[in-house]
Amino acid sequence: MKYFELQKINKLTFGHEDIARVLGIALPSARVTANRYVKQGLLIRIKRNLYILKERWETLDREQKFGVANLIQSPSYISLVTALEYYQLTTQMQQEYFESIGLKRSKQVEVETSVFIFAKIQPALYFGFRREQGVFIATPEKAFLDAVYLTSLGRYNFDSAAIDFDKLDPRLVREYAQEFPLKTQKYLERYECFRET
Repeated sequence: MKYFELQKINKLTFGHEDIARVLGIALPSARVTANRYVKQGLLIRIKRNLYILKERWETLDREQKFGVANLIQSPSYISLVTALEYYQLTTQMQQEYFESIGLKRSKQVEVETSVFIFAKIQPALYFGFRREQGVFIATPEKAFLDAVYLTSLGRYNFDSAAIDFDKLDPRLVREYAQEFPLKTQKYLERYECFRET
């Protein structure tokens, strides 16, 4: 079966060009082949022209799925409760649920049992993230502020009682907050540890 040849693709995710190259077929045939294998449950379509072998998907850990989230919408970075949980700043647990901040439209994408959520923000607020183990993820302070920002707009709801505020740098939170709208800054004042002294 030609499908087993796809295991020679030395990348986690791949497109029609890779399928065509490995199977020695034309690009239109690669598209047809990909669709057939998706229907057979051998390949998983992550988005248009981006696939992963089913057996590879089933072995991915949470952090590897962060990388998949970065690929589904680019540019984007992992943030909100997903990042806070990664940094062990919240007791909230999200099984197979991945939240990101992006510059394109807000959307939800389901891949098998995993749900990828993307919240759109203004370009001026697209900062405060870093590349960690090949994945773009917010700093703890920015993940918290992204949550406060979206909550202040009525677009998000998170349990601030579950946050370990001692693990956040109040100076950095206040510094980042200067870039956010006044409404968000006022909302932040609800948290005593971030009020100006």
